[in-house]
Amino acid sequence: MLISASLVQFAAVMAGANPPTLPPVDASGGDNGPAEVKQTEPVLELTQAMVETAPGADAPAPVAEDPSAPTPEAAATEPPPTDAAKPETLVLTPQDKAALDAQAGINAEDALIDGRRRPGIQEKLPEAIVQENEGAVRPPPPEAFPVDQFPVPDRWRLVQALCPDKNFPGVQVTCKSIFDPYNQNFLKGDRPIDLKSKPKWLPITGDDWFFVVNGISDTVVEPRSFPQPINRQLNDHPNNNDVFGRTESIVASQTFIFGASLVKGSTAYKPPNVEYRAIFAYNINYVNVGERRVLNVKPSKKSDRLDSFLGVQELFIDYHFRNVSDRFDFDSVRVGVQPFNFDFRGFLFQDNQLGVRFFGNRDNNRFQYNIGAIWRLEKDTNSGLNSLIDSPRQDYIFYANAFRQDFPLPGITSQVSATLNINREDELEIDDNGFPVRPALLGTLRPRHYDVSYLGYSADGRIGRINVSASLYGALGEDRNSIFTDKPADIRAFFGAAELSYDYDWMRFRLSGLYASGDGDPYDNKETGFDAIFENPLFAGADTSYWIRQTIPFAGGGRVIGIQGRNGILNSLRSSKEQGQSNFNNPGTMLLGVGGDFDLTPQFRVSANVNHLWFENTATLRALRIEGSIPKEIGFDYSLAAIWRPAAVQNAVFRLSGAILDPGKGFSDLVTNNQGDNRYYSVLFNAILTF
Repeated sequence: MLISASLVQFAAVMAGANPPTLPPVDASGGDNGPAEVKQTEPVLELTQAMVETAPGADAPAPVAEDPSAPTPEAAATEPPPTDAAKPETLVLTPQDKAALDAQAGINAEDALIDGRRRPGIQEKLPEAIVQENEGAVRPPPPEAFPVDQFPVPDRWRLVQALCPDKNFPGVQVTCKSIFDPYNQNFLKGDRPIDLKSKPKWLPITGDDWFFVVNGISDTVVEPRSFPQPINRQLNDHPNNNDVFGRTESIVASQTFIFGASLVKGSTAYKPPNVEYRAIFAYNINYVNVGERRVLNVKPSKKSDRLDSFLGVQELFIDYHFRNVSDRFDFDSVRVGVQPFNFDFRGFLFQDNQLGVRFFGNRDNNRFQYNIGAIWRLEKDTNSGLNSLIDSPRQDYIFYANAFRQDFPLPGITSQVSATLNINREDELEIDDNGFPVRPALLGTLRPRHYDVSYLGYSADGRIGRINVSASLYGALGEDRNSIFTDKPADIRAFFGAAELSYDYDWMRFRLSGLYASGDGDPYDNKETGFDAIFENPLFAGADTSYWIRQTIPFAGGGRVIGIQGRNGILNSLRSSKEQGQSNFNNPGTMLLGVGGDFDLTPQFRVSANVNHLWFENTATLRALRIEGSIPKEIGFDYSLAAIWRPAAVQNAVFRLSGAILDPGKGFSDLVTNNQGDNRYYSVLFNAILTF
């Protein structure tokens, strides 16, 4: 029996002898088992006596000698065994090795398994390698690097360097097309501008400048019906001799919104240091109505119109003054054409206008403030976009508001605000369709100046399971020239609105209420009808509601006057929400509504609303129409809307809604016709695609 060299040495040590010097061996092994020792010369044979006389072993029993065994001298002269008589190879199992370790006095605690480490046991390290490389730059010492991070140049592009490798599932979000706005994209500010490839005319330095491109397609198709006054000068329908004629109409509008932002700073966790933004909007609209002089003052113009306009919706610079805490509470200023919203639901003012705004926060963003001034831009008549080719209006707004989270109750965000609107527009203004809009063709038709202050409180949040959103405003000021008396009048008007909702699983049930005071005596020295500056309410169904979406003309008591404005809820009797002046001689508004939102799937929602509307006081209507009595009831507004988001994100949103106005006695008294139209409808299809 033959054994390996290490085992021979081990056995010799146990026997107390010096280990013999062994000849070279071939330990390459084979595919069928452990490597064998291929002996070329006689090797030391491990006898049982050597093992039995190892230290700690019991003395062996005497063994009788075998007379047939060869003597040592004879064994030395015998030739090595042939392949046919090759001895066995000893293969040690882990159990055998453990037994031999035990006999040698080595316990399991002191033995180390190759490739493993054990606390408190340190293997002998290899000799240090000395490298002679004269002139080379030595690496920094280990203490120059944090133990948990290493500096990597341009970390935003590190993962992208693995594209288009498909072996890393987490990398795929960075390997998308530049036309994919939802995943990581250089055009959406997910990676900084590469200074090596930037245009030479772009004066930026540093590796934290980002470029953001915005693109929106907003498509509207809107069949509708509303009361249309008959043109007396030129009538396409000679049999119509009433005040109101045909009601059918259709609107088609396509708006492309495009722009870009240049942002400095890591905005994922703190406000930008500097931002430059420019957003433009191009609108094409087509309208067809049933009567002439509804779209244009000239009777010779047809009853349809195709128009287009390019407007500037945002053009500003945002500068970050400072951080005031380690949680990035800050102070900033923004100057230029920018969005403004004075409350949670857009009751008082929501628009993109020219102004300056100081804003910031404190107490880990629990307190926020805004202080600003606005110089209102003129609007394009048919698209409603800002016009920079016209001189700004002599209409100024100064405002300040503050928000506090978890006040007065946890879960409620409170807002207090003060707004001053100063209007000095005394020149005649004609819109793009030839209709006078300032001053309104109402009452004495004289220009008006007014100063009005709005003091408000708004709340948004939840109390237990009940979601709460509410706003209160008081309008205090002076109208220098009342439309009924041509004398100064004090403005004293009030507004309140609230919406309570309850969530149950995938359903939300809503209860809405609104009150806007009306003027009870148009001829006294007080104007008590509440009017906003520029409302865009997200309330009671918003623009799916017929009353909020459509404009109802007020015929018989004024010219080119609407009872309420498009995308407005207040009965303000203005010539135009976009270009007209506020009017505090109005009948006021009351609304009570119920509704619900039902998320049938993450992609599909259905909403329903039923609103009951009234005039708060019809004294102004009676004075203008010279009527003895006009009932308060406007009627019931029913609406149903379906919203579909195919990818469950806001990049593609499709909406289809329908609404019906069932007139009450007050509405029927103001708007009657001989066509038998006693209900009015509105259908709205809207598709918004966002990049």
